[in-house]
Amino acid sequence: MAPPASISRRFCPSRFSTILRKFFRLPAVRRVPPRGHDGGAAMPQDELQDQMLDVASSATIPEVPSVAGEDGIAPPLGDMSAEEFRRHGRAVVDWMADYFERVEQLPVLAQVEPGEPISKLPAEPPESGRPMEAILADVDRLVVPALTHWSHPGFFAYFATSTSAPGIFGEMLSAAFDVKALLWRGAPAAQELEEVTLSWLRQMIGLPKAFSGIIYDTASVSTLHAIAAAREGLDLRVREDGMSGRADLPLLRVYASEQAHSSVEKCVITLGLGQRSLRKVPTDAEFRMDPAALARAIEEDRAAGHLPFCVVATVGTTSTSSIDPVPAIADLCGRERLWLHVDAAYAGSAAVVPELRHILDGSERADSLVLNPHKWLMTPFDLSVLFTRRMDLLHRAFSLVPEYLRTLDREQEAVRNHSEYGIQLGRRFRALKFWMVLRYFGRDGLAARIREHCRLARLFASWFEAAPGWELLAPVPLSLVCFRACPPRDGETADECAARLDRLNEQIMHAVNASGEAFLSHTKLHDCFTLRLAVGNIRTTEQHVARVWQLLREAYERLDPAGGG
Repeated sequence: MAPPASISRRFCPSRFSTILRKFFRLPAVRRVPPRGHDGGAAMPQDELQDQMLDVASSATIPEVPSVAGEDGIAPPLGDMSAEEFRRHGRAVVDWMADYFERVEQLPVLAQVEPGEPISKLPAEPPESGRPMEAILADVDRLVVPALTHWSHPGFFAYFATSTSAPGIFGEMLSAAFDVKALLWRGAPAAQELEEVTLSWLRQMIGLPKAFSGIIYDTASVSTLHAIAAAREGLDLRVREDGMSGRADLPLLRVYASEQAHSSVEKCVITLGLGQRSLRKVPTDAEFRMDPAALARAIEEDRAAGHLPFCVVATVGTTSTSSIDPVPAIADLCGRERLWLHVDAAYAGSAAVVPELRHILDGSERADSLVLNPHKWLMTPFDLSVLFTRRMDLLHRAFSLVPEYLRTLDREQEAVRNHSEYGIQLGRRFRALKFWMVLRYFGRDGLAARIREHCRLARLFASWFEAAPGWELLAPVPLSLVCFRACPPRDGETADECAARLDRLNEQIMHAVNASGEAFLSHTKLHDCFTLRLAVGNIRTTEQHVARVWQLLREAYERLDPAGGG
């Protein structure tokens, strides 16, 4: 079945280059004809990189009077001239456009050994400047061969993410503005655009108006701030008196499922609560938190004199994309007066798809929720959003304003300085790229791409269901598929069979990754080595998913001929 027409209009590198040339006010340039896209074998990597370097070389750059320093290096004082900036900017723009056209022909997983990139770099810093042409040439020579290409359509490891052209434009503009949004007056547009953009996102995923949002870098940091706000709500004077040396403090308890992200554990470590404060709750057969087990854990802890205060529910776990029963957990948190934080870093983006809105059922009763647009909303890394209905507690936990940052009382009353809602003082203008992504794609465009990713995952899963010697190890609610090869063999004990299948699947994964055409990662489910395929790249098509299936079957037949493939 062909994908919807809205999907076929994917990122176009030539349009990308044209738009950026207009941004830089640059003349048109001669394009290097595409190669290797005629269905034949991909060109060798060295030849490909040579061709990419041609685009970034002076061969495609018209002569411009130089006002730079001697031999094109930096002038004695000041920055690169506007003319030089435009000239080198065009080279970088064309390099990026060609990179997106050619990335599929590069090996998705870096083909280097540890220490190899360091060995090719000078041990001492340069005493004098080098021409920008030489620096860009070194990007090809030193950087590209040592990259794992997250923008490759065959990147299926971890949670496949995706940058996009409007997001890249936003990053470039943000770097040019170079604002440090520590106060409203230091960057009014940065702070207010963030509030408007996050209000749009809140509406797109169906959260009520009671939630306000703030941007951090990653979900780990967003969750850390949520747990800190939850602790502040206990009124234990932890902000003022700390936690060490206090006999009056009981053990504070945080609850998360045994499938929750490891960042929750890092958060309790960082906040000084300690690993023993985190209680991991068992899950059901579909890897979802068991609300009855959670209730028993809370009851046991209260009886032991501990103080439960926060539950972290997950919508889209890392291993399987399982969705905890948030409505039942919200009921329990309401009865027990516990802070409910929802980790929807990956899957929350799917709620922009109308038929998938249900994945956030119950989250409207949470105290906080984290969602990462850099995971599945086509936004360049990094951008994580924390929504909370208790912005007052977040402010109480982190607000600290020295005299040199104080402003007029009238301004303090009228605005919200985002630096008072987290550990970071200076803040990047992250909202700009997300605003540009939302405006370029719109809600419908983002929903169409996420919907297509889920379709590809279901299609991929259907091939395993129909093939002997393979099995799915978890449900496929979104765009992540967990599977393994499981050829039977007579005369084995259960332990021997488990060990053999673990070895086989690890070998299959390494074989696929070594092909350079795809990159898979793994997890362990029920103590079984489990392969994972996550669809999330804006450039991934059905053709790429089908190729992975072919690579898997070829590796299976080669490594276990008796299995039959």
